[in-house]
Amino acid sequence: MINFRYHVVSLAAALLALAAGVVLGAGFLDTSATVGDGPDQTAAADPAVASFESGYVGRTGPTLLKKQLDGESVVVLTTAGANAADIKGVTASLGAAGADVVGQVVLTAKLLDPGGRQFAEGVAQQVGQDIPGISADGDSYARIGAAIARSLVADKTSEIDEAATTLRSAFVEGDLISLTTAPTSRASLVVIVTGPRSSTSGDQGVSLAGIAAALDASSQGVLVTGPSSASTPGGFLAALREDDQTGTLSTVDVANSPAGRVVVALALASEAAGESGSWGTSRSADGAVPAP
Repeated sequence: MINFRYHVVSLAAALLALAAGVVLGAGFLDTSATVGDGPDQTAAADPAVASFESGYVGRTGPTLLKKQLDGESVVVLTTAGANAADIKGVTASLGAAGADVVGQVVLTAKLLDPGGRQFAEGVAQQVGQDIPGISADGDSYARIGAAIARSLVADKTSEIDEAATTLRSAFVEGDLISLTTAPTSRASLVVIVTGPRSSTSGDQGVSLAGIAAALDASSQGVLVTGPSSASTPGGFLAALREDDQTGTLSTVDVANSPAGRVVVALALASEAAGESGSWGTSRSADGAVPAP
């Protein structure tokens, strides 16, 4: 029998979706008509509607998120151009769900630019040649991703050992990553926050897909999120969704919405439980919100 708590959570999720302008069964309203290459615009352009959404999420979010990620450790990775408010909001939602956010790391444009692939691959091979698990075979970004993964994540929360420190330092010195907040341990889960669509994000999205797949193989799961425009043609999420051959990565394309940041934490909990998916706008394959 479906219990009372299930009904409450289901109703709250539905109301949360409605608060952010969701058409049930179809996902968030498609905002492609209002999105350009500059800062993201959302369908809820009316400040009064935006205020309502923020207030509603503030009241319902804690109930929806409570204990969803208890005992999980998360490292937050960001791409160049990711919005500071999106990063802050996503991180806050992860914390509200009980996750231990162990650090924040930037994946630089130099790392993701296909033109810098050989340099990044050289760093990974040179420093990682004697470290188990970093193979010289396979796709370039798979090897690069394996080296980054070894420095940041594990299948369960782990101490940062000498190999991780060496790899991380090499990538920092090569200006391939930078440490906004240096990780205090190797995390079991990864959230990657991308920026809006740009003239180069499509190509960089393919690079990001390879790195994300390697991180996923070395951890309990990876979720990639960004603003709504990131899932339009040429955006990070559009490229990643097209390139994800295994279907093991989760994506959420509403990080620029207060309700969307709650969805990120719920989706990561689903990912940790072994259920990957694509959530958010009507461009998302699995609807607005993960099933409770």
